[in-house]
Amino acid sequence: MAREVPEVPDDALFRGFQSQCEDNDGWTICYNKPGIGVWMKPPEERTSPVQTVKGRMSFPDVAAETVYDVLHDIEYRRKWDVTMIETRDIARLSLNADVGYYSWKCPKPLKNRDVVTLRSWLILPDSYIIVNFSVKHNMYPARKDLVRAVSHLAGYLVKSNGPTSSTLTYLAQVDPRGSLPKWVVNKSSQYLAPKILRKLHKACLQYPAWKKKNKPEFKPWLDPEQNTLPRISLHELSMQRAESLEHVDESQLCEVTEDKGDNSDEEEDKTSRR
Repeated sequence: MAREVPEVPDDALFRGFQSQCEDNDGWTICYNKPGIGVWMKPPEERTSPVQTVKGRMSFPDVAAETVYDVLHDIEYRRKWDVTMIETRDIARLSLNADVGYYSWKCPKPLKNRDVVTLRSWLILPDSYIIVNFSVKHNMYPARKDLVRAVSHLAGYLVKSNGPTSSTLTYLAQVDPRGSLPKWVVNKSSQYLAPKILRKLHKACLQYPAWKKKNKPEFKPWLDPEQNTLPRISLHELSMQRAESLEHVDESQLCEVTEDKGDNSDEEEDKTSRR
């Protein structure tokens, strides 16, 4: 198979991503609570071999720029993202694109996953867009203790609803690799996605106070001159395709019951508002 060099997302890709975030035609809603919803879309063609998940939540008390900062701030993510195992920014490609590594815990007894992605972002007058897709980097090969997932396209759309209000939409077409049992898919859409959105909302509320004590002026995602990552060329990367990775069969695994019930995300949300 010929090596495929990736490209930094252009305006057309950002517009297409935003359209998917805002358009609900062809989507099936699988979670619907006040201020939060999750939708699923099945694969449409060979180039889209996995379903797409979309989650949207209103943040009536968080400005769009704060949400954008939280999504970028890798140091703060280590504080609030309880599913994360490891994350790091590897290198920069341009003023609005970089390469990063992320690994995360999966529901037991599944194996944990990791991914290497090319990430790019765009700031618009009333919104922010962050997108990513999987790439290969020689210094970060697939590991034996983790399953290398493949992000076909994932990211966030943050829309401003005023000075102190915003709406966050998360969209992901990610192949976790392996033959996953049905309970994993159901849990991802009906339990994990809403819980993650609520945790992110709570993190955004706490971010301004945290940032005041932790390099408050350091925001390389807004000021590229602050970025100290080493520069690399696109030719040092290649596209990561699912077919080039080892198959992992987890289809026969049984679900491990969580300590909390499926409504724990709602209870946590109530607690965060007290």
